[in-house]
Amino acid sequence: MQPSNVFEDFQRDISYRIFRVEEGIALTATMKDVFHDIFIDIRVNPETMLIVAAQVDFLKHPTEFCPQIDRAMAKLVGTEIGRGMNKRLVEIFGGSEGCGNIRTMLMGLLPLALNAKAATGITDQNKMLEKISKELTGTCIGYPSNY
Repeated sequence: MQPSNVFEDFQRDISYRIFRVEEGIALTATMKDVFHDIFIDIRVNPETMLIVAAQVDFLKHPTEFCPQIDRAMAKLVGTEIGRGMNKRLVEIFGGSEGCGNIRTMLMGLLPLALNAKAATGITDQNKMLEKISKELTGTCIGYPSNY
């Protein structure tokens, strides 16, 4: 039976990648679905956890206005990854001048920089998880402060 609309058989894929670059940490995200093909590239200074560059490329988008979000992406530069970050993302990417898809992508992507910083210099996966656990204590249910 043929679907009566596109959302009866809809798939959206979001992926994240972290790697080291000369200027620090590179974080990338992609989102693909029937309407979108978006690539985000964020560069972070690992010492200060400040975003030093932020770029978005729309390879596919539902309206001609979507790529205008690059103006909001520029406002990310100078943002510190840490406490208050989600609030900052809502400020920049909320409302009629924002983009919920970009905000969703960034809310999943940016915290990975904290993990990358916590794991610096550790090659053993168990030791890395132990250090990340100590670094992220109290930040979410997975790392309770009263444990």
